[in-house]
Amino acid sequence: MTAEHNRTEEAQAMERIVNATRRVQTAFTALQEHFPPQGDGRPSQMALQTFDAALQELEEAQAAFDTMLNDLFDGNR
Repeated sequence: MTAEHNRTEEAQAMERIVNATRRVQTAFTALQEHFPPQGDGRPSQMALQTFDAALQELEEAQAAFDTMLNDLFDGNR
């Protein structure tokens, strides 16, 4: 791989983390609306699943970036 390709891949991995973080934030905000003072304290299944999926994507994005970063530190990139 070329250095340019590596930088592009690294930037895409970081962008994935940023986007996943935004999805977690959006899902969390939506989940909060189910609790007082706005809601009744019983979030919908959809809100819970959306939040869970957003967290899972963030974890996966972070793990992929960590792998890439470790390769960089080990001199494999």
